[in-house]
This record gives sequence, structure tokens and C-alpha cells, in this order.
Amino acid sequence: MTDLIQTIVARAKADKQRIVLPEGTEERTLKAADRLLADEVAYITLIGDPNGIHSLATGFGLKHIDRATVIDPKQHARKQTCAELLFQLRRSKGMTPEKAAVLVEDPLYLACLMIKAGDADGEIAGAQNTTGDVLRPALQIIKTVPGISCVSGAFLMFLKDNTYGDDGILVFADCAVLPNPTASELAQIAVSTAQTAKVLVGVEPRVAMLSFSTKGSASHEMVDKVVEATRLAKEMRPGLTIDGELQADAALVESVAWKKAPGSVVAGRANVLIFPSLEVGNISYKLVQRLAGAEAVGPILQGMAAPVNDLSRGCSTDDIYKMVAIACNQAIGLKNN
Repeated sequence: MTDLIQTIVARAKADKQRIVLPEGTEERTLKAADRLLADEVAYITLIGDPNGIHSLATGFGLKHIDRATVIDPKQHARKQTCAELLFQLRRSKGMTPEKAAVLVEDPLYLACLMIKAGDADGEIAGAQNTTGDVLRPALQIIKTVPGISCVSGAFLMFLKDNTYGDDGILVFADCAVLPNPTASELAQIAVSTAQTAKVLVGVEPRVAMLSFSTKGSASHEMVDKVVEATRLAKEMRPGLTIDGELQADAALVESVAWKKAPGSVVAGRANVLIFPSLEVGNISYKLVQRLAGAEAVGPILQGMAAPVNDLSRGCSTDDIYKMVAIACNQAIGLKNN
């Protein structure tokens, strides 16, 4: 795990991106920002009361916060411009200039408007806000990348047994966002997760579409959804190495793959696992984390037109540091895609 995170951080340093942290007065966020600025991982913008931010930074003994751009959401030079942008983006949904003038003072909305206006490349939030609160303005303002209509959440799974995936690294999705994806949405999740694996892990993705059936061993509408999703994903990305439907053991274990899915380009070698529902994905990553002692990094939100990553409210300073570096890599990947 350490090697990959160091690689992700090094990539971020080599092509610094502008990351906005809307929870600018939150202790862990401030401490992470101080480390990020000291290490020159990213250009950091903090949203919050400037006096409060600097007072807290002094109290915490932070030495580098002065390098950050600090924006007061109640009063800043581009406030009216941001309010006008929000009104124009949402007027067809009932937005009025009066509503926009209020919402633009919400740091979560302001962060997304900064990204939309080209003043920032990504956002990290969630240390003190719910997932719904973080995602709502992102979906309204930043929206999804062309060809993708759904947002999903991936986890980087670092296993103690390096015979699985690529040197023990697997990417799981969707484990965080979409409860019961359609075949089309599942295909989009597969394509998005393959991109995550390529950009963050630096591997050529080998995507397994998981089910309780392998190559017709069971017949059920839930299996049919995975089969259809596999077909649609291949249409979306013809060069993608993907196969399904596969049971988990057939996807991961070569000796099982030879018996259950002979000739598959993925079976026994998968490094990306796509689960048929959020229920399965969330349970699976937690079981692997707890029973196999795997390290889980995420959720990494996928499908957005710019990186917006949601933190757990129980996150650590180190978690925020890593997620900023990951968001930088995502932004670089989107620009180069």
C-alpha cells in the first residue's frame, strides 16, 4: 500500500492541481491541508471564515496554512459571479437569483461553483457533512462526464496475499453509491472503475463482472442483468478487457478459472471486481477488510466531470491527505483522457 500511495503522491506533486476544501475550519481538514502544503502536493483553497481559520491554525501549531488560498463564503470578490453562474445553471429547475444568492454562501455549493468556473480542479469534503450534502451540489453543478449518467464509489483494496489482482491490489465497485444499478448503469460503473484502476493504480484493467453464476451455470434475471451489462460495457469501450458473468472464485483463482471459464481473458486474473449491487459490494469490501486484514482506501467517487470525493465523518487527517492526492490524480487523468 505504501508504495502505491507514495506513487500517487509523487504524481500529484509532478503536476500540481487546485483542490478546494470547503470544510475549512474543521480540525482534521486544516491539519491535512498544512501537510499537503508543506509537501507541495497540491494548491489548496480553504473555504471558511478567514479569521477563524488562521486562529485555529495558530492554535494547532500549523506552519503552512498561509500558503493556502482562503475564501470567505460570505464575502469574496467573485461572489456575485458565482451566484449568477448558479442561477444560470439551475434556472430551468426553479432557481431564482434570490435562492442563488443564499446558496452561494454554502461552502459545498461554492466549492462546486469554483470547479465549474474553472477556478479549481477538484474537491474533498465529508469530514463534517453527510454524503448527500456533499453529492447534491456536485450532481447539480458539476454533473457527470459525457457518456456516463451515474456516479459510483470504488475502493482500492490492498491485500496481504499479493497473488491476487496486481501485486495484491484490487479495485472494487460499486461499494458506496448506487443501490440497485440497471444493466446500463452497471456497464457504466465497469467503465468508470476501469479508468480508476488505470489512473490510480497504473495497471491495465482486467474487469470481472461478478455474479453467483459463471458462464451460464445458473439461470436467473439477476444473472441476465450482469450478462447484459458486460455486453454494454464492451460496446462502450471496445478495447476494454472485461468478462462476465463470473463467480468471485472464477474471477480470482486460476485453478478455478480453468474449470469454470476456460478461454476467458479475465478469469483467474481479474484486478477489477464489479459487484451486481451496492448491497453485495459494500458487504464484500467490509468482509475482505475485516476477515482478510485488507487495507481499504475510499470511497473514490467516479463518473463526475471533476473529482469530488466524499470522506467518512470518522476519517483521519491521513485519510484526507491521501484523498486529496487521489483527487489530483483523477483530475490529471480527466484532463489527459
